[in-house]
Amino acid sequence: MEIIISQTKLDLGKKAATVGADLIRKAIAKNGFANIIVATGASQFEMLAELVKEDINWKVVTAFHLDEYIGVPDTHPASFRKYLKERFADLVQPQAFHYVNGDSGDAHAECVRLGNIIAHHHIDVAFVGIGENSHLAFNDPPADFDTESAYLVVNLDDACRRQQMGEGWFPTFDDVPQQAISMGIRQIMKSKAIICSVPDERKAWAVKHTVNGPVTNRIPASIMQQHPATWLFLDRDSASLL
Repeated sequence: MEIIISQTKLDLGKKAATVGADLIRKAIAKNGFANIIVATGASQFEMLAELVKEDINWKVVTAFHLDEYIGVPDTHPASFRKYLKERFADLVQPQAFHYVNGDSGDAHAECVRLGNIIAHHHIDVAFVGIGENSHLAFNDPPADFDTESAYLVVNLDDACRRQQMGEGWFPTFDDVPQQAISMGIRQIMKSKAIICSVPDERKAWAVKHTVNGPVTNRIPASIMQQHPATWLFLDRDSASLL
């Protein structure tokens, strides 16, 4: 795991986008196309704002959605589909964007649908973040490190739900959904490269244990220690406990 520490969130976003974009261009140069995973949340604001400015032939890029709340329509302010459409897909218009339809009415069938699609794609770059509780995607601790399911229905723990409320996505704790559809840990780890952007002091505990602690499903993001091509982008606040 390569750790890059910036002074500001803006600089973190620029550096993460630069490295990620270069990896996408290399994949296109080698294969004629690229497949990526895109995350959401406050941690991705600066990175995505810079990534959409990069000189990339998005017409040969296929993107996959990392996770989504169950029961939240894409018109809801907290919808990750809404987030990705407004901050990424509508701006660059990739060849395809495979969204997680969290309000499909049958979450397990949606997991199967997405799993069947991603099974035919080798992921070149996964853009991810980690949560205050060290979750990776919506795989809260103790995360399932063993499932081969590309997407699964997960229960959101209280720490995760408090983070979503604290970031302003929901007005009250009770408004935060208790379940979501998430890409599985093993599917994320199949990515050739992982670009992980983690700003803010509130993530410092999770960063410390992700980097310095043992690999354990109690710290889901710690699994990235075992990935051969992971870049962890921090600002001085998120790196403050290292």
